[in-house]
Formats: sequence, C-alpha cells, structure tokens
Amino acid sequence: MWSEFKKFAMRGNVVDMAVGIIIGAAFTSIVKSLVADIIMPPIGLILGNVDFSSLFWVLKEGSPAGPYLSLAAATKAGAVVIGYGVFINSVISFLIVAWCVFLLVRGMNRLQTKEEAPAEPTTKECPYCLSQVPIKAVKCAFCTSDLKD
Repeated sequence: MWSEFKKFAMRGNVVDMAVGIIIGAAFTSIVKSLVADIIMPPIGLILGNVDFSSLFWVLKEGSPAGPYLSLAAATKAGAVVIGYGVFINSVISFLIVAWCVFLLVRGMNRLQTKEEAPAEPTTKECPYCLSQVPIKAVKCAFCTSDLKD
C-alpha cells in the first residue's frame, strides 16, 4: 500500500497540482491585500470616507446593545450581523483572481501550437464508376466518363 501511495504521489500531475495550490494560496493573499489596502481605500475616499471592511447590518443586538462603531465591536458584543462590506471586498478579490486566471489560460492557449488546417483533397470520386481520380481531372481514367465539377 505504501509503494502504491508513493507511486501516486510522485506522478507529475499530482506534484504540479500541489505546486499550483501553493502558488494559488500565496497569490490569493496578495490579491486580498491589493483589494483591501490599495483598491478599496481610494474608492471609499471617493464615496465619502467609506471603509468597506466595516460596513455591516445588525440583525440582532448583542450584549451590550449597540450602536456598534465597527464590525469587530459588534461581533465581540455577540451581535448577529451581516458583514456586506467584507463580502464586497471578497467579490472584488474574486474578480481580480478570475481575471488573472483568464489571462494566464489565454496566454497558455496562445503558446500551444495551433492545429493545422486539414489539407485540401487531392482526389475526387467518379460518380459513374466510383474510382478515385485526381481533383483536376475532367475525364475519368477508368471509365472515360466526362466529369463535371
């Protein structure tokens, strides 16, 4: 069983997949930071000093009762909240990652060799004797029938 597992784990595609997952996790943290620290602050400033990560709705008050100044304060008090600002940040992060993956796949597809178009046929079939004759022939070499295009 151990040798079977070792054989499975050492196959090229499993190792490639593991490397992809590790790089994807690192890339995700970079994108999260890009969204939270670089993209959203200017957008929040344009929209009137809005910090998207602290936007939330209180569904049920906690103890002590609100108003709560931040999502962290509401959560700490035990309030039931919908953190839609964090969700907005996550959606933007997802869109950036999806766009980068699209560009990567698109680039990889362009690097792959394009399939050659099928070659033009060099023969055609005589409709009278069903023999194969050259495509440019006007008379069948086998039955001497006139061939129409």
